[in-house]
Amino acid sequence: MKDNNNNRKQYRRCPRFKRCGGCQLDMPYEKQLEWKQDKAVRMLSGFCKVQKIVAMDSPYNYRNKVQTVYKLSGGRVVSGIFQSSSRSVTPIDECFLEDKRAHEVICALKKLFTSFRISPYDEHTGKGLLRHTLIRIADGTGEIMVVLVTKGPIFPSKRNFVKALLKACPRITTVVHNINPDRMPLTLGERNIPLYGSGKITDELCGCRFIISPASFYQVNPAQTRVLYDTVVTAAGITRGTRVLDAYCGVGTIGIICAKQGASVVGIESNKSAVKDAEINAKLNKLDNIRFICADAAQIMGELAFSGEKFDVVIMDPPRAGSTQEFISAVAAVSPEKVVYVSCKIESLERDMKLFRKLGYKAQLIQPVDMFAHTTGIETVVLLEKVKES
Repeated sequence: MKDNNNNRKQYRRCPRFKRCGGCQLDMPYEKQLEWKQDKAVRMLSGFCKVQKIVAMDSPYNYRNKVQTVYKLSGGRVVSGIFQSSSRSVTPIDECFLEDKRAHEVICALKKLFTSFRISPYDEHTGKGLLRHTLIRIADGTGEIMVVLVTKGPIFPSKRNFVKALLKACPRITTVVHNINPDRMPLTLGERNIPLYGSGKITDELCGCRFIISPASFYQVNPAQTRVLYDTVVTAAGITRGTRVLDAYCGVGTIGIICAKQGASVVGIESNKSAVKDAEINAKLNKLDNIRFICADAAQIMGELAFSGEKFDVVIMDPPRAGSTQEFISAVAAVSPEKVVYVSCKIESLERDMKLFRKLGYKAQLIQPVDMFAHTTGIETVVLLEKVKES
C-alpha cells in the first residue's frame, strides 16, 4: 500500500470539534497514530509483540455510511448531529470524515425538505415527520442508497420528492422509506418501502460482491476494510480445504472472502435479516462451500463440539462489548488450531485475550489497523494459536 505522506500531513482542524463529539482526537494524523500505537502496546504487549499500526493513505472523507439529523432554523431545514446528552441537534454544514458524495446528497436533501415543507422530528415535543436520513455508498461500484426515516407511514408528495432528488443527485441508485415509530434516535424501524430502485445496493470488495440493505452491518471505511480482511485471511492461513467457522458473521463478508479462497466455511449469526443477506451474498458469488446457521453462536458451537465437528480456524468479529466467557469456552470446546479475533475495542479485546490464554491459546500476531481516524477507536486483528501439549 502506498504511503501518501502529503495527504496524511495535511491537518484540517474541525471548527465543530468540541460541540460535535464525533471525533475525539484533535491532533495531526501522525500524532494520532502515535497515540493509538502507544495504547495498543501498553494494553496488549503482554501477550506478544504489537505490530506497527497500518495507517490510512488519507484520513479524511472515508465514512461510507452517514446518518444525519435535521432541524428548522429561520424557516429552513439545516443538518447536523444528534447530541445524546442534551437530546438536541448541533448544526454541522460539513463533516471531514464523511464521503463527499454523501455531503452532496445531504445538501440537496436540505433544500428539498424546506421546499416540500417536510418538518424534522423534534425530540423535545415529539412533533414533526422526518427522524433522520441514512446514506450508504458502495465504494467498489459507486452505488448510493438514501434512506428517509420517518415516524409514520405518510410521506407527503413522495413521488415528486424522489423525482426532484434524483434530478439533483442522478448518481443515487435507490431511495428507501423507513418507518420508525420508536422515539429512540438514529435507529431504523423494521419496515422498509423502496421508493426508487430495489431498496438495496451492491458493493465489490476483495474480489467478492455483497448486497447491502439499510440495516446491514458493513465496515464504514472501504480502503482500510480491504487491508483488514487481507490481514485476517493471511493470519488464518486460508488455503483450499481449510475448515473455517465464522462467528458473528453478519452478512457473511469475511466468511465469503475465505470461501472464495477455497475454504469450507460455516457462518453463525443470530440476526435473521443478516443471515438472509448472507445467503443471498453467497449465491451472488456462486459459492457452494459456505453455509449459514441462524443461532446463538455460543450455543451452536457447543452443539458442534458435542457432535464432533472439527474446524481448523475460528474467525470472530464481535461487537464493541467483545465476546463472553460462555462464547470463548465454546470456541475452546470446538478446539481449532487457530483463532482470528477481529476487535473494534481494545479494552474488551484485552479482557477476552486473558480468557483465551487460560484456555490454552497463545497470541502469535497483534496487528492494529487504523479504521477510524480522528477517533479513539483501534481496530485490531489478533492471531491466537492452540498451545501444543508437551
